[in-house]
Amino acid sequence: MNEAKISIVVRLRAFVLSAKWVAILAILAVFTVILSSCATGGDSSRSSGQGIPVIFDTDICDDIDDTWALALLLQSPELDVKLITTAVRNTPSKAKVVAKFLETVGRTDIPIGIGVQHNNAGHRQQAWVEDYELSSYPGKIYQDGVQALIDTIMKSRRTVKVVAVGPLPNIAAALEREPKIAKKAEFVGMHGSVRRGYGNNPKPSAEYNVVAFVKEAQKVFTAPWEMTITPLDTCGIVHLKDQKYQKVLKNNSTLTNALIENYRAWYRQGILNGNKDLSEADLDKRVARKLNSSSTTLFDTVGIYLAMSTDLVKIEKLPIIVTDDGYTRIDENGKAINCATEWKDLGAFEDLLVDRLIK
Repeated sequence: MNEAKISIVVRLRAFVLSAKWVAILAILAVFTVILSSCATGGDSSRSSGQGIPVIFDTDICDDIDDTWALALLLQSPELDVKLITTAVRNTPSKAKVVAKFLETVGRTDIPIGIGVQHNNAGHRQQAWVEDYELSSYPGKIYQDGVQALIDTIMKSRRTVKVVAVGPLPNIAAALEREPKIAKKAEFVGMHGSVRRGYGNNPKPSAEYNVVAFVKEAQKVFTAPWEMTITPLDTCGIVHLKDQKYQKVLKNNSTLTNALIENYRAWYRQGILNGNKDLSEADLDKRVARKLNSSSTTLFDTVGIYLAMSTDLVKIEKLPIIVTDDGYTRIDENGKAINCATEWKDLGAFEDLLVDRLIK
């Protein structure tokens, strides 16, 4: 065999070997994709993991705005939800609402942590989960939600945003157990009242999420992490009504239907709590009148928004202290906190909220 033929044979062999390796690599790539799909249950709606890592700490069921915030969170691809923890009072029962909502919308990839429990009392969304058992949730349930929160933060390679929209026993307990979480996380919260109070009152209020557990709020507000809050100044004036609300009410998607079902259960139970002798017909009329007209104040949705953007609000870095009577005061000795004190465009936020919920 002459040199030319030998050269051709060598090249052919090299080409064949190269082609084999390409085929092997292609097979491995396909196998990797299949494994990844299996690991997430093949649910295309789940986070790609490219968003901002988020832990959502919620006192869902006390007010209905938490459920609106949960819906917005799930519709925001900028945010990669690593864990949802339930806060204050009957946290196992609240976890049922979170679990059923996640299962209903196909997001059982999200783990749920049961937070610090204070009682076994009922709540206003209990009717929605009467037929649901927490043990049936296909995803992960952590009985110790505080430890799950700590572990999620400490194991993350990226900074985690802890988005808290209720009183702060879980977050304070986590800081007590593992202070290092403040170095690996940022805090975003729906807390306080800087210059305006409830109902846009020009006098600041002792805002519920702070005054309900003052010592815990003080611990969180003095921890060495970056903090951003929406006080009542901005979150206390968010409502959906007229056409914006009607778009959500009439959207008829799995997510918005679950949201409105919870709104109905919550509002109905609230009326019953104050008037147990009301006739069924009168009760239905009152519920329908409210549900067909507008939302309640959607405080917590602004907390979700601030986790992904601050474009629509004015942010002031203010030294804030939490007083013993539950006020958030500007004080030169306070921690510097990013406070959303005014809206640049409230209407644009309402539009964003509606567009996300109905997409």
